[in-house]
Amino acid sequence: MDIEFIYSLFLKSNGVTTDSRVCPQDSMFIALKGETFDGNAYAVKAIESGCKYALVSDESLANGTSIFYVEDTLKCLQELASHHRDVINPVVIGITGTNGKTTTKELVASVMMSTYSDCLLYTQGNFNNHIGVPLTLLKLNKCHKYAIIEMGANHPGEIKTLVNIAHPNCGLITNVGRAHLAGFGSLEGVLNTKCELYDYLRANGGFVFVDAKNEMLMKRSEGMTRILYNDNPATKVVECNPYLKFVCEGMDTQTNLIGDYNIVNALAAVEVGKKFNIPVSRSLTAISSYEPKNNRSQWVKTEKNNLIVDAYNANPTSMAAALNNFKNSNFERKAVILGDMRELGSESDNEHNKVVEFLKHSGIDRVMLVGECFTKAASGSFETFANVEVLKHEIEKNPVNGYTILVKGSNSIGLVKVVDSL
Repeated sequence: MDIEFIYSLFLKSNGVTTDSRVCPQDSMFIALKGETFDGNAYAVKAIESGCKYALVSDESLANGTSIFYVEDTLKCLQELASHHRDVINPVVIGITGTNGKTTTKELVASVMMSTYSDCLLYTQGNFNNHIGVPLTLLKLNKCHKYAIIEMGANHPGEIKTLVNIAHPNCGLITNVGRAHLAGFGSLEGVLNTKCELYDYLRANGGFVFVDAKNEMLMKRSEGMTRILYNDNPATKVVECNPYLKFVCEGMDTQTNLIGDYNIVNALAAVEVGKKFNIPVSRSLTAISSYEPKNNRSQWVKTEKNNLIVDAYNANPTSMAAALNNFKNSNFERKAVILGDMRELGSESDNEHNKVVEFLKHSGIDRVMLVGECFTKAASGSFETFANVEVLKHEIEKNPVNGYTILVKGSNSIGLVKVVDSL
C-alpha cells in the first residue's frame, strides 16, 4: 500500500491515534506492535469506538473499507508523518541534547509564541521519540509556519532516524553529557549520536544554533552555517535564590527557573527569537513568564519544607549541575533526597561513587539516598533506602521539617511519590 493512498485516508480523518482507549470521532487508528503489546488486537474496537480508519499489520483483519493492511505500522506512521511534514512545509527547528532539551524547547516555544502563536506547533510533554515525533508532526495543519520538534535518544542512530522523519531546517544541541551510557557506550557515543542532527543539517543546507562556550559542539559544527549564543561577556547571572535572575543585553530578567545553569537555555531561546525577528525585550518577557512543570526543577512550598523537585530524570551531568547549584545556594538548612541514576552500564558504580564523594564535602545538612546503586556507593556514610516506599514510610514515621530539599533521581525510581510526605 503506497504512502499517497495512506495519506488520502489521513486527509479524510480527524487526526491519528495509537491508543484504542482514546479514539476521537473519525480519527485514524494505527496499530503499533511491541514486545509486550499488539495494537492489532484493538483495531476492531477502535473502529467501533469512533475511528474512521485503522491501519494494521495483521492481514487477516483488513476489510478494504475501514481497516487496511500495511507491512509495518510503525514505519507507516513515520513515513506518513514525514510526508505530511513535507506537504505542510513549515520551518522545523530540531532540538536535542543530554540535558535541558525539554526546558530549552519550552523556552524557545514561549519566545516563538510571543509572536507566532497562531502558526506555531511544538512538542508537547516528552513526545520526543520514534513514536512521539511522528505523532507531533501529524498535528501540523495549513496554518503552521513553524514547528519546534524535540528529539531524544538513548542509542546510536536514534537521532538520525528522527531527523529523517522531521526534516529540520535548523537545529540546536543543548549539550552533551554522560547519560544513557549503557546504550551509547561512551561519551563519544553520546556526542556522535547527538551530532546526527548536525550531520543532517550539514547535508541538507540547514543551520545550527551553538553554545559558544561548548568546545565539543563548537568543534563539531565547524564549517556549518551557525548562530552562536552564550558569547556575550556582559550577560551574567545576578542571583539564583531560588529562581534565576540574569542580565541579557542590559536588561534584567527574573525567571521561574531554578539553577544558574538554565541561563544557557534561556540565551539559546533569545537567539532563536532573534533569528526569527523577535525583539530581545519580547523574548525576555516570554522567558520571564515561563513556569516549569512535570517535576523539572519545580519549586514547591509545603507546610513543612521548601522543595526543589527535579525528579523527572537524572544522569551524572545533570546531577552534578543540580548539586553544585544547590551547594552554592544560601538556604539555611539544606537536605537532598537523591535516587539512583539509571542506564549507566559499566560506569554506574564509578558515577554514583563520585556523587557520594561530593556529598561528603558539600556541607549539605542531611543526605537521603534511594536505590541499590547509591546504597552500595554510600557504604554507611549517609541514610540509605532500598526504594522510595521504604523512604516514604520512614518520612511518615519521622517527619522532615524546616529544610530546603533537593529531590532528584531517575524517573523510574519514583521519587515524586515522596513529595506529598514532605
